[in-house]
Amino acid sequence: MPFAVYVLGLAVFAQGTSEFMLSGLLSSIAGDLHVSLAAAGLLTSAFAVGMVAGAPLTALAGRTWPRRRALLLFLGVFVAVHVVGALTSSYGVLLATRVVGALANAGFWAVALVTALALAGPHRRARATAVVVGGVTVACVVGVPAGALLGELWGWRAAFWAVALVSVPAAVALLAAVPGGRPDGAPQAGARSELRALARPRLLLTLLVMALVQGATFCTFSYLEPLVTRVTGFGAGWVPVVLALFGVGSFAGVTLAGRLADARPDAVIGLGMSALAAGWAALALTAGHPAAALALVLLQGALAFGTGTALITRVFHLAPDAPTMAGSFATAAFNVGAATGPWLGGLALGAGLGFRAPVWVSALLMCLALAGTAALSVSSDAVGRTLSARRRPAPER
Repeated sequence: MPFAVYVLGLAVFAQGTSEFMLSGLLSSIAGDLHVSLAAAGLLTSAFAVGMVAGAPLTALAGRTWPRRRALLLFLGVFVAVHVVGALTSSYGVLLATRVVGALANAGFWAVALVTALALAGPHRRARATAVVVGGVTVACVVGVPAGALLGELWGWRAAFWAVALVSVPAAVALLAAVPGGRPDGAPQAGARSELRALARPRLLLTLLVMALVQGATFCTFSYLEPLVTRVTGFGAGWVPVVLALFGVGSFAGVTLAGRLADARPDAVIGLGMSALAAGWAALALTAGHPAAALALVLLQGALAFGTGTALITRVFHLAPDAPTMAGSFATAAFNVGAATGPWLGGLALGAGLGFRAPVWVSALLMCLALAGTAALSVSSDAVGRTLSARRRPAPER
């Protein structure tokens, strides 16, 4: 695997840490800036909305730039807004930095994915995707707990400074390792051509499935703390351990999927999604048993991110003539799920359905994703039969 692909993973690690670290910093931010906890929570929502809206917009704006220039620009903006965020005493300015940082992060993600795939070559696409997505899983295991620890020791601003500092060596490495032009040497397709390519029904259905899978993942992940403390019976000190366990499973799943999905993508997606649906239901049923809960948290982390990696690779396979915009739509679908899943889980909790309710919502979302995958298979078979009929010679008369 080219060194530049690992550099992209490092940059994604820094940005992934920023995306998720606020969960451990909200109280200190609210107290320091004299706002409510709900207002501080909007900082997380603003980042998610910025990622969803920013992915296609920034990719469309920067699609004609050389990829190294685009990556450095997006990463430079990301560093700058974190410096501003660390210095400001205004909630409004901090909220604006989260939106702008999300826009930069979304643009970086879209370009990083297509760059990694181009550098790795057609036979290592899933492995390259796994390295980039692996940056997010390492952020969950290392970056987010480290950010929470820095916030506890030196205040929430220290976590913002740390994200900016970690991004600087990534920028230097990008400058040295990523080629200055288009890595694949392919001509640049027109914007209208790429957008038309994204209107293909199978691609749109794949993006929907991807959003459902991520929605299921983050629905439960966002409410693991009340599940393990109120249902499983663990003390509060176990929460970081359980979250880290999910992250370890995620990293293992991404790594394994990267090695398997290039050869058998359909099997990885089909088996992974079926196992996820069964696993969420099993976690909902057995959450009161500590050993079962811990094992399933680890397993579900591996299945969720492993399947997600294979789905991202499938998106690029379905849109070979629109790589940059396909990467942006994959990023948007990921974040639609990351924003919608916790919202649905919160509705279930607010309805008084109990602390297992978000896990049942995850299982339901996976059932919908499986239905979408079945529709994909049906449409694929129909297309295959149509093509075969067209190629079959007409009978002689």
